[in-house]
Amino acid sequence: MDARVRKLAHNLIAHSLKLQPGEKVLIETRGLNVSLVQALVQEAYAAGGLPFVNIKNPRVDRALIEGCSQEQLQLMYKWEEERMLAMDCYVGIRLPENSYEEMGVDFEKLELYNALYDRKLLMEVRCPTTRWVVLRYPTPAMAQAAQMGTDEFEDFYFNVCCLDYDRMSRAMDPLKALMDRTDKVRITGRDTDLTFSIKGIGGVKCDGACNIPDGEVYSAPVRDSVNGYITYNTPSLVDGFCFQNIRLEFENGKIVKATANDTERLNAILDTDAGARYIGEFAIGVNPYVTRVMNETLFDEKIMGSFHFTPGNCVMGCDNGNVSQVHWDLVMIQRPEYGGGEILFDGEVIRKDGVFVREDLKGLNPENLK
Repeated sequence: MDARVRKLAHNLIAHSLKLQPGEKVLIETRGLNVSLVQALVQEAYAAGGLPFVNIKNPRVDRALIEGCSQEQLQLMYKWEEERMLAMDCYVGIRLPENSYEEMGVDFEKLELYNALYDRKLLMEVRCPTTRWVVLRYPTPAMAQAAQMGTDEFEDFYFNVCCLDYDRMSRAMDPLKALMDRTDKVRITGRDTDLTFSIKGIGGVKCDGACNIPDGEVYSAPVRDSVNGYITYNTPSLVDGFCFQNIRLEFENGKIVKATANDTERLNAILDTDAGARYIGEFAIGVNPYVTRVMNETLFDEKIMGSFHFTPGNCVMGCDNGNVSQVHWDLVMIQRPEYGGGEILFDGEVIRKDGVFVREDLKGLNPENLK
């Protein structure tokens, strides 16, 4: 077994989940890498835990979605809910083989599947009731999306996922402290000028506990405080469709106008429920190894010099009261090659063109994290 796989499995069980003796952990994988699942089972046993394994396949999932009925999905949810509620911890692994696997599936079927089963299970059971960590695992398809050779991408992947998260966590402390006492935020960039408040909401460090790779500090806007407009400069792949050039306009927190390369499809998602047109998360990405768009949200939202501004449900630890079945991490990169931009806290520029300029935050710049 590749020693890096063993190290990753140990980090997931010991650092991310902090699995304790007697605790139950569900290891769920969409696609299969036997070595990683085997290593996770062994590490769970070594920690005194009780591992359970569930293996899914994206092509089989597509076949289920294409013919699913409301009654069937409600039964699937009931069974999965019972199992998830019995777990203390959860590891979710995806091995992307074809990012467009769901392309062409009837949109109403996808929405039914998400509303009654997949997204519902995530939002109502897994997130609030378990300690969880999710990750992607390298495949040739991911390497191709990153425009890298397979071996080169694997080296990149393990550098990203196995970095020194304890060091990163310490460097995040000043940014979290600053978020905790900040009121007004302004963000500027190419065709972007947003203002909002995070007063009383504060910040949360993402330092390897829930997502691998990790590297963000997040907050949430006061729900009705967002005004202005934003044009996201990274694509976003949802249910087999790649959204590009998403532009949102806000008035008193609500998205009042939304356009993209498929404006109708975009607005259908934003009309899922009342909360989908409000923002549930504002987060600053700082992973020094993630510098390019990969069309994988777990990577893209951590891009060095980026932030994401997320329509939909708020995140645990930064509750702004917004509730939705949607949580859509849309990313904007502010490095010069992407048009630059600034983040201001209470009128002070803290990051310019993707680089932290405030002295106590410079530890989060890439030269200090690698």
